[in-house]
Amino acid sequence: MDLKETLLSSYLAFDAQDGPQHKLQDQRAAAIDIFEQQGFPTKKEEDWKYTSLRNLTKTDFSVFPKEEVSLKLDEVKEYILQDVDTYKIVFVDGIYNAYLSETTHEGVDVCLLSAALTKPKYADTIKKYFNQIAEKDASLTALNTAFTKEGAYIHVPNGKLVEKPVQIIHFTTDKNPRLLLQPRNLIVLGKNAEIQIVERHQSLTANETFTNVVTEIFTEQNAQLDYYKIQNDQTTASLIDSTYISQRKHSHAKVHTFSFGGKLTRNNLNFYHKDPEINSTMKGITLIEGSQFVDHHTLVHHAQPHCESHQDYKGIFAEKATGVFNGKIIVEKEAQKTNAFQQNNNILMDDKASINTKPQLEIFADDVKCSHGCTIGQLDEDALFYLQTRGIPRKEARGLLTYAFANNVLQSVKIDSVKKRINKLIAEKLGVNIGFDV
Repeated sequence: MDLKETLLSSYLAFDAQDGPQHKLQDQRAAAIDIFEQQGFPTKKEEDWKYTSLRNLTKTDFSVFPKEEVSLKLDEVKEYILQDVDTYKIVFVDGIYNAYLSETTHEGVDVCLLSAALTKPKYADTIKKYFNQIAEKDASLTALNTAFTKEGAYIHVPNGKLVEKPVQIIHFTTDKNPRLLLQPRNLIVLGKNAEIQIVERHQSLTANETFTNVVTEIFTEQNAQLDYYKIQNDQTTASLIDSTYISQRKHSHAKVHTFSFGGKLTRNNLNFYHKDPEINSTMKGITLIEGSQFVDHHTLVHHAQPHCESHQDYKGIFAEKATGVFNGKIIVEKEAQKTNAFQQNNNILMDDKASINTKPQLEIFADDVKCSHGCTIGQLDEDALFYLQTRGIPRKEARGLLTYAFANNVLQSVKIDSVKKRINKLIAEKLGVNIGFDV
């Protein structure tokens, strides 16, 4: 039995756990029908032509953890930001871990999606926002909807500034081998609300793991979102991350994606402009080696005038690593005065490393400023020689130049502890002491 058939069979047992009265029963049923019709995406589809899920679909994953696992802080503290006070929503093998978490309902809701789905006081918010912008016809998003049960729920009321960042962390262990996790996150920022969020998926086992996560984010008028995705997993872990962001007037949503580890990582990042005068920022650093694979698929849908979007992705690929960048910008006829910028720069550290980069601009308005560019190359030998003449060994010189290449993305990181963490990860990946504070 392949993975699709396993999941279809598992859905019957999953749905029976909650019974026909569950609030999402109808949406789950419609979603599993879509997945049954479409199955897993294949390389025959344009958006997946460089990304093969064949190995994943041949693996016997389970959606049901066999046992609840308790972790001590000492076992996972290296993966949690410790030098800054934060709220934390921590899951272990898909199950909420209260000991490692710190949630709140004091002026802002930082809690579990399962609680929001069952408590009447959240009913209006769930009805208004849940599954409203997620792409219902995308098979993996539909699969997540069909198995939606747990994840993070964050609701920031109008005018509220969340003073502490929020960490959303998912751990997988060897107690539940070959687990397929399907977290679902719902994040709503009211008018003039502000928040910083750090998300991480971390495997603690050499067993194969597969995470298919969907996040819906809504930024109402004047809201400010600062979101960081840190991806530095084991080479037996695969992640498909689909994030959908709906923005209202004068809101600014910023998403930084740092991809350093994992076997296969696919980031689907989609922005939808619902009003004029919106700003969207997408930045990322990919630094991988071995046979690792990272695919960034971005979409910015400019449907209203006087909006801006800024994309800047840096890729560094060593040994046999493979990268993909597909950046799509749609500018509707009504979206006059749009300013859209997209840049993707890549360095191939070794001859067998590769990158497939594909900018897509669909522009139907005539009064716009849209630009895109991509580069693929190697480190400048003249610059390397210059540093070596100044007494810097070649290995350290390569590290300095690589760090400088990615540094402009790091400059826009607003949480100091996140910036230090990324600096440290880059240094470890490059195998050098670059000399900055870690």
